[in-house]
Formats: sequence, C-alpha cells, structure tokens
Amino acid sequence: MAPVTRLSSIAALVLTVVAVLAPVLYRFASPYLTSLSPYLDSLSPSIAKAFSQRVAQPPLSSFSCVPHTYTTEIISLDPLLIYIDSFLSPAETEALLEAGEPEFAPSRVYKSGRNQGTSDRTSSSAALPRENPTVQCVLARAKTFLGTMLDSSRDDIGPPQLVRYTAGQRFNRHRDWYERPQAARRGMLGKGKSWNRIASFFAILQDECTGGETWFPLVNTTASSKKDEAGQRLWRKHEDGGLAFRPVAGNALFWVNLFANGTGDERTVHAGLPVEDGLKTAMNIWPRKFYAE
Repeated sequence: MAPVTRLSSIAALVLTVVAVLAPVLYRFASPYLTSLSPYLDSLSPSIAKAFSQRVAQPPLSSFSCVPHTYTTEIISLDPLLIYIDSFLSPAETEALLEAGEPEFAPSRVYKSGRNQGTSDRTSSSAALPRENPTVQCVLARAKTFLGTMLDSSRDDIGPPQLVRYTAGQRFNRHRDWYERPQAARRGMLGKGKSWNRIASFFAILQDECTGGETWFPLVNTTASSKKDEAGQRLWRKHEDGGLAFRPVAGNALFWVNLFANGTGDERTVHAGLPVEDGLKTAMNIWPRKFYAE
C-alpha cells in the first residue's frame, strides 16, 4: 500500500502547485490570449464562447467632464432658494448611480455626537467617493456655483451623498444646518476648529415615482411655477403652506442655510414627503463653512 500512498501524495502536491501557479500564469498569458480573439471565429461556437469568456476584459469608464449648461430661477430671495434646471446631465446621473449603488444602507442622522437611525428618516443613503471622476466633475460645478460663498483656503464643498426613497419612505421636517458649529472630525478636508453647512444642493437622479415632493413649509414665492415637457408643474403651493417641489431627474434645488453671522435660518426647514409609489433617488451636497476659534 505504500507506493499507492506515495503516488497519491505526489498527485496532491502537483495539483496544489498547479492551483497556486494558474492565476500567475494566466496573468502573464492573458494579453497574448486576448490578441488571439480575432481568430476565435474559426473555432466551433461552443469553444469560441468559452474561450472568449476567459479572456474578456472589463470595460473602461468613458466618462469625460465636459462643459455643461444649466439654467436657474430664483424662487425666493429671503431665504435664498434657487431652482436649477438640468444641473446634472444624463451621463453624469448614470455614472453617479453606478458609483453609489453598492453602498446603499439605511439612512442615519447625526445626533448627540454620533450617527444613528431614526423613525423620522426612513430612506437609504450611499456615500459617493470623492476620487470618482464624475463626482469630482459635479463637485467642481457646485463650487463654481457658490462663487465667493466658500473660502477655498479654508472651506470645503463636503462629501456628496445619494439618498433613495421607495414607497412609503420619507424624511420628516428637518434642517440641514446644526444649532451649533460642529467640531472638525478626523479626515475632514477643511481647515478650522468648527464648521457648519452654509448651504445645500439637492439634485434628483431618478424620478420614477408618485409623491416624494420636497416641501418647504416656510418658503413662499410670487413666481409662477413652470411646466416640464409633459406639461406638469415643477412646484406647487402646499395645502399646509409653503412650496412643494416635484422630483424631476437632472434638476436641483439650492438654498442658503446660514445667516451672515453664522446662525441658522429656521425658514429653511424642509421635508421629503412620502413616496406613494415607485422610486426616487437624489444627491445631497452640503458645503462646509469652517470657523477659526
């Protein structure tokens, strides 16, 4: 029985070596195998298909940050609330969704020094990576929009966040700014000892839903609501006061959260009304104003 045992051990060793070396050999060989792909048509269909699957390469991103045109309309001067038409292009929307899709998790709020869940906010959220080319492109556009509102030597545009609502989900009345400036946390890019959200961008990426309006109960306007290509109004006067904005993919809202002295403007309180049916996905950008103490 000894020879059989020895042969079994040798066979096991050979299989182990092959298993270890196979990925390395494939890495070196794959460029040459890929170059053979034009000749696969001469093989039988089944062999060609199997061979092609092994040498297929992942597609490279083709996104390019190009000049983008959007239009604006001032809805309210005090507080300042601006409607931005076509803030995002369809290509940017698709790339942002692709970047954030794997990261969605139940939304949280920052309270008492920590992130925590709350029944007031039932959506899902996903952080977007700053190093992503599309994210960098959109953040650069937001910074240009802000102009001198941010000090480039101290302040920060802030990390963007996707937020998604499905049927029944909502975000009750809330403010984006903090009652007191927050202490700078580890990893923040701004320079200062405390900060607050000076303004907000809320851009719609997906609008396949009914309901899901963004409601500002304390903001009013004398402007007439425009209509989209389908003849639907972009916003309406809410029955409980203020204005309710319908989600429209590519469009965004911008508003200023803080007074010049750094205190928060209570009139910017807003809510994400419940989605009745379907799906709404949006992007938050919260520019950070840093203060030296």
